[in-house]
Amino acid sequence: MPTRLHYQRYGTGPRVVLAFHGYGQGHGHWRAMVPLLGNELTVYAFDLFYHGHSHLLKADTPLSKARLGEILGEFLHEQGISRFSLLAFSMGAKFALTAAEQYPEQVEQIWLIAPDGLQRQFWYALATYPPWMRGVLGRAVLRPERLLRFLGALGQRRLVPASLVRFAEWQLDSREKRLRVYRSWVGFRRLTFDLRRLAATLNRRPVPVTFFLGRHDLLIPHAGLVRFISSLNNAHTVLLEAGHAGLLYTVADYLRRNPTLRF
Repeated sequence: MPTRLHYQRYGTGPRVVLAFHGYGQGHGHWRAMVPLLGNELTVYAFDLFYHGHSHLLKADTPLSKARLGEILGEFLHEQGISRFSLLAFSMGAKFALTAAEQYPEQVEQIWLIAPDGLQRQFWYALATYPPWMRGVLGRAVLRPERLLRFLGALGQRRLVPASLVRFAEWQLDSREKRLRVYRSWVGFRRLTFDLRRLAATLNRRPVPVTFFLGRHDLLIPHAGLVRFISSLNNAHTVLLEAGHAGLLYTVADYLRRNPTLRF
């Protein structure tokens, strides 16, 4: 099966939004939020690779930003899209920010909800560095007991918050989940950003960037993003009383209560 970045289209408005969901989700996670984004939009909600109906031809080869840029470029050309905005949650920010880097003059604005890719996260580093840890996680797809004991020991020694350990254990509690963790974290490990260069790219016009962050989010903490946000000339932060898992629903509720905030 050839490479395919599957999407669902919502709306028929003249302004285009490309939406990228978070880890373990699918394009349908945007369905409830789309009506709150504005009436004049066409939203293309994608499945990330290793999720839903998207397929990567070389599934065991890390995806490069150049290759992702080509895939997105083919989509834009096929759909005749010359201008677009970006919407992303968590891991999906790696795709959205790659689009912003590859096609900076075409981006109108960006909404990032707890964006991954702008700071080194513990679990991502654990899965991808050093190389021997990738082998441990790969073996854990079939035999997870050793890795689960290791995670439990980290929690008992308070080296990481217990809530993060519980989150990791939940993500590893079935073979399907473990395989998706391995493929996603290792497969997307090259989707990283030089933050100074990225800020310079976004500041060139400058592109409006809105951050929706959870005050209680331990996976993507607000404090870890402050420096990057402050480097942007046209950034706005909405800090909400939420953790990571429920942040999409909290953002949707915020948009209902603040109807003037739209794409």
